Amino acid sequence: MNFERAHEQFLNKIKEMHPELTSKDLRLCAYLRMNLSSKEIAPLLGISVRGVENHRYRVRKKMKLEHDEKLIDLILEL
Repeated sequence: MNFERAHEQFLNKIKEMHPELTSKDLRLCAYLRMNLSSKEIAPLLGISVRGVENHRYRVRKKMKLEHDEKLIDLILEL
C-alpha cells in the first residue's frame, strides 16, 4: 500500500505499457523496483526461490523482452 502511494506513476506506466500483466506480476515488479532479491521476494509471494525465478521468466515473456535485455533494468527505468 505504501509502495503504491510512493510509486503510483510506476504502476500506472507499467500497466499502460503491458496491460497483460496480472496483479501478481505487478507485485513482483514492485518488489523488483524496491531492489529485493529473489530470496527476499519468495516469502512475500508465498513461493519458493525457484518459483520467483520462474515467475520472472514468465513476466519477461509477457513483456516480450529480448534475450540481452534485463527485466530489472527495464523496471528501474520506469
